Amino acid sequence: MLEKVKNLIADLEQDNPGAEAVALYQNGELLLSRHFVLDIPRLIYSHTKSYVSTLAGIAMDEGKLTLDTTLCSLFPEYDPVITDDGVKTITLRHLLTMSSGFGGAFLMGANRRKGEGMPDYLAYMLGKQLVYTPGEKFIYSNADTHLVGCMVQRAAGELLLSYAYRKLFEPMGMGFPGWETDPAGTAFGGTGLYLRNEEMMKLGILYLQEGVWEGKRLVSREWVKEAGRKQIDTGHPDPWNSGYGYQFWMIPQKENAFRADGAYGQFSLIFPAENAVVGIQSSETNDVNKLCAKIRWHLFGERV
Repeated sequence: MLEKVKNLIADLEQDNPGAEAVALYQNGELLLSRHFVLDIPRLIYSHTKSYVSTLAGIAMDEGKLTLDTTLCSLFPEYDPVITDDGVKTITLRHLLTMSSGFGGAFLMGANRRKGEGMPDYLAYMLGKQLVYTPGEKFIYSNADTHLVGCMVQRAAGELLLSYAYRKLFEPMGMGFPGWETDPAGTAFGGTGLYLRNEEMMKLGILYLQEGVWEGKRLVSREWVKEAGRKQIDTGHPDPWNSGYGYQFWMIPQKENAFRADGAYGQFSLIFPAENAVVGIQSSETNDVNKLCAKIRWHLFGERV
């Protein structure tokens, strides 16, 4: 993996479509870290989802949630806004696999900036009619992950951000990061975390180490195994976008590989067979298709 990542970096030195940082962690140490811009925290977009998923796994380990816990059971005060009884059957498992049944990509960035869901994202989503039976169909949506975060916050009995700090950020030496919130002050599950590349990829390292960080177990091995394997078919023909776990994408080109993935190229690529994690951050003006083609060529030998 070292030579492959070196070759990727060398390629980016000559022709960079917008990568900001590339790093390789392998066999217990950081072997490479190349920054093309100033090393400061940046928005990691939907890579945030994998952090929220991990918090759900921790809450499950603590007996606060199960995959079959229904969303509505935790928020009985919202019963008056529900217009479709099917909403009452949505479980944590459905939300983690982007199969809530709402049938659309809700609370995405452009629409949130226009005021979608204001002033109460929970009421907005719970009041919708379902398009599909929960669990029937994968449809990528920020709303599903935000509802996961709402469930974790309610089950944990504390703000999601403080729970995240106690259970993940502080143990992994990441401090107290910036994180966008919804109108009610809940950390937004679908996106919004600001982290440096070497901080962002710590989650991938935690999964590579089967949930253990510096000798301390943060999340169960069972959760890591299930979150990082295919739980639902995405219906996409390209292997890069086919197969989804619990808020992680599969990488079928490599044995048991998977990734946390944020818009514009915020990646933690987790390769258990090589005992490696590759972290990549990129700019919003990045040509992400060109970047992904370079990644797939140098790391997988795949021409796209």
